[in-house]
Amino acid sequence: MAMFQIGQHTIDSQVILAPMAGVTDLPFRRLCKQLGAGMVVSEMVTSDTRLWNSRKSSYRLQKDTDNSLNVVQIAGGDPQMMAEAARANAANGAHIIDINMGCPAKKVCNKAAGSALLKDEQLVREILQATVAAVDLPVTLKIRTGWDQQSRNGETIARIAEDAGIQALAVHGRTRACGYKGEAEYETIARIRQTIDIPLFANGDINSPLKAQQVLEYTGADAVMLGRTAQGNPWIFREISHYLKTGKMLPSPTAVEVRDTLLEHLSALYRFYGDYAGIRIARKHVGWYLKNSQHTEQQSNSERFRKEFNQIEETELQQDAIRSFFIVPSKADAAA
Repeated sequence: MAMFQIGQHTIDSQVILAPMAGVTDLPFRRLCKQLGAGMVVSEMVTSDTRLWNSRKSSYRLQKDTDNSLNVVQIAGGDPQMMAEAARANAANGAHIIDINMGCPAKKVCNKAAGSALLKDEQLVREILQATVAAVDLPVTLKIRTGWDQQSRNGETIARIAEDAGIQALAVHGRTRACGYKGEAEYETIARIRQTIDIPLFANGDINSPLKAQQVLEYTGADAVMLGRTAQGNPWIFREISHYLKTGKMLPSPTAVEVRDTLLEHLSALYRFYGDYAGIRIARKHVGWYLKNSQHTEQQSNSERFRKEFNQIEETELQQDAIRSFFIVPSKADAAA
């Protein structure tokens, strides 16, 4: 299994969890790490430290104390604010600072952050140089292939990044204008691989072990980075890692494992957010699990169950509902 370094940190799996606002909170990151992700990245945190006292930022800034690698993603368009945010996160126990220049969301791009920065290569250079100089930690970067189809400047940005001291680069195979529509393209990522020597992560539409292998071979990237594919399907990290290591496919998780993992995930959400918020955040995760369930006996009833589940207002009743929904035949219980 290929390993690579980010600063002094050795990453021993070629499958990485992408940062996703509203998804990759601490409970979900821990779960993906347990199931084979080589590295997990926090939700995007604003570089404006004055806003860190908000409830949302306080959750996003919480680090894993279980001896895990804490990778914190920051976003903003002002070099000095980004540098200050990097310093504050370093003081808070981050091991790696990741810079977001990949988010296509309008509310981020309208503030000249995320993938909007790709339009201004000089500003990109200033942000990266200021952030790298601010901390003794490795700084990594996530980008898209460019601003739009006519402005695919990913190779130029990659060179700027490496020159500025960025120690790993993740590239989503779409432009900012694409959003999440259409198919990701990997040609630009393959060209970037020829341009830089730092670790490179390919991101976008990687939804199976076979696709992961194909993208790694085509692009020459060091790892694949998974985002939406992992929502409701944290086992994908285990499945891809195993396939890359052995060339063999793992069976899908049994209904027992899906049920038990989901129950553990819900418990972690209640502990992390408290009952009121935990119950509400659990609803979207359960929706993703149901959407991804391979068990046809559950899929036929999943939409009705999801609507009923979203009306539940107590933690115990949420968990009872999951136990009732994933009624497992006795032979499946025995096999598990």
